[in-house]
Amino acid sequence: MQIVRFPSQEQWKRLSERPTIDNRLLIKQVGKILADVKKGGDRALKKYTKKYDAEGLKKLVVPSKEIKASASQVSDALKLAISQAIDNITRFHEEQKATIQVVETMPGVQCWRKSIPINRVGIYIPGGTAPLFSTVLMLGIPAKIAGCPEVVLCTPPSKDGSVHPAILYAAQQVGITEIYRCGGAQGIAAMAYGTQTINKVDKIFGPGNQYVTAAKQLVQLEGVAIDMPAGPSEVCVLADQTCNPEFVAADLLSQAEHGPDSQVILVSTDISVVERCLAEVARQLPLLKRATIAAQALENSKAVVLVDMSEAMDFVNQYAAEHLILASEYAFALSESVTQAGSVFIGNYSPESAGDYASGTNHTLPTNGFASAYSGVSVDSFVKKVTFQRLTKEGIGILGNTIIEMAEAEGLDAHANAVRIRLKESIK
Repeated sequence: MQIVRFPSQEQWKRLSERPTIDNRLLIKQVGKILADVKKGGDRALKKYTKKYDAEGLKKLVVPSKEIKASASQVSDALKLAISQAIDNITRFHEEQKATIQVVETMPGVQCWRKSIPINRVGIYIPGGTAPLFSTVLMLGIPAKIAGCPEVVLCTPPSKDGSVHPAILYAAQQVGITEIYRCGGAQGIAAMAYGTQTINKVDKIFGPGNQYVTAAKQLVQLEGVAIDMPAGPSEVCVLADQTCNPEFVAADLLSQAEHGPDSQVILVSTDISVVERCLAEVARQLPLLKRATIAAQALENSKAVVLVDMSEAMDFVNQYAAEHLILASEYAFALSESVTQAGSVFIGNYSPESAGDYASGTNHTLPTNGFASAYSGVSVDSFVKKVTFQRLTKEGIGILGNTIIEMAEAEGLDAHANAVRIRLKESIK
């Protein structure tokens, strides 16, 4: 990791930049896949799935028998862990359900807002070298709490056409039974446009590689809703003299192992803290199974030394990390100054891994600086907020002239007339 000492504020923007690639070729490739699936349906979907994932693919749909059989392929220890995670995630997300509050803005005028579940949502779950069954919980649980009638899951199969049993087991535990073997841009296309086998969805959720991310962005241009802009995963760790360098290094590496395009940032006001943490990174890195991937991510990463904690917090807020770890005995006080982050981990015993799996918060979060304007996935992500209003004869009588005055000032006579007619009726 590159060490940057006492950068000026003019340099902060450059230091906050994420790794970038020339995606013009990527967009072209993904656009072709989307167009093929849109036109060819199942035929095109199977073609790409066989090409990129499963040579032995027979059927797109995962039958209920295979979903049920996954229970025998998952260890009891993992089942127990999944059960605990489900309990915590459910408990946290249940509290997010909104209650209807009717507001009488003036006599005879009532307004309220109601959360209505999205009818059909699509969940994308990456497979490959890291089958993210935890994301099944993070998306499936709030979808069910929100009351979505239909939840469909798409995930890339292995070479033999099977789906990782932990993904199937997690899906079964949260009540998802409509599962298809298709990943990548073609899986996003199937959910966005629909095929002969897969009905289109109203909104697409879930992380993925650069092809999946590009596909989500492109289908959004065609009117298909997505959860949020997303890119490679990232973490920012703010550490002071009270941190545990061994913990900090482990946190940096846990994020770096996601992929070569992941980014980790270490921020401190003490160069000795940075040096101790990076020494620990060097010691722990060779011990990892995904050391090569993590090492590539570290090449995109930096350790930034700033003048004082106030400046450090300003930099952290500008960076707007997907995950922000406050590695300090004074972390709770520091957390009060956080204004831009996807999810915050407070104190030396709050690893980012906790949020990734089982503390209860959602791990589907904005990346690439979008935490400055976007929130992570919640129950709200799976509903539409519809407003209602009810005016009585008294209400329109009191409010009517206000509406007429404003409508006429905008030159919209029909708007004014819709009120004026009612006022005439109300005085009869």
